[in-house]
Amino acid sequence: MATSAREIFQGQLLAGQAAFITGGGSGINQGIARRFAEFGAKVVVVGRTQAKLDETVRLIREAGGEALGIAADVRDFPAMQAAAKQGAEAFGPYRIVIAGAAGNFLAPAAQLSSNGFSAVVDIDLKGTFHTFRATSDHFAKEDVRCLAISAPQAVVPMPLQSHVCSAKTAINMLVKTLAIEWGSRGVRVNAISPGYVANTVGGDLMAAGQREKITKYLPIQRFTDVDEMADFALTMVSPLCRYMTGQIVALDGGIELLGGGMMYAATAG
Repeated sequence: MATSAREIFQGQLLAGQAAFITGGGSGINQGIARRFAEFGAKVVVVGRTQAKLDETVRLIREAGGEALGIAADVRDFPAMQAAAKQGAEAFGPYRIVIAGAAGNFLAPAAQLSSNGFSAVVDIDLKGTFHTFRATSDHFAKEDVRCLAISAPQAVVPMPLQSHVCSAKTAINMLVKTLAIEWGSRGVRVNAISPGYVANTVGGDLMAAGQREKITKYLPIQRFTDVDEMADFALTMVSPLCRYMTGQIVALDGGIELLGGGMMYAATAG
């Protein structure tokens, strides 16, 4: 019976590599954590709710992987420093870092409070910086891969998303800047820009009950899912992308091709 490439590399591709993942208690980032563990990584998952992290850890351990859940808020830099130190002490220097924590809600700019705008910027932008900066004190000596989770809002203006568009655009530039600064240290910094991810809090929020309508506008005519995102993240941190840095790669079904006007038509009630 023929052996698949997945069977050959499963448990070996990331064997023994320590991975630090924020937002790992649910959704895309939980899927990434589980996939990385499946391929041999020792995973540190970080988020605000310990119960959610415990569930991720349980799923990974039941599948035969290694994981540690640490409750910390990405907006709190000292807390992130402590989490990064604790994870490194448990699993060793980091070879992989995923900055995945994010916040979002729908709000017209004329009704968006300053606090609401700041909340998204603090979680998404500052949280990404805090994740990378806190773990940078515990990077391995070479071949470190940092991956941010961006969004189509970084390049496509979307209604009700002025706060997210602003934060994600800044994340893209942060990725490019860190790629330049850290490249000589053997660190690659990239980002994934997901589209509509089915059965996640963010995906359901953005679809706002209009999944069928939105799907008709998408060039690929379907939503993605957590497994597809996890597989792509695995590819991004694998040797297949070892010469890639400073890139924001869209896995969005073609959302970026639509433009702001089309997105308004797709999402308007």
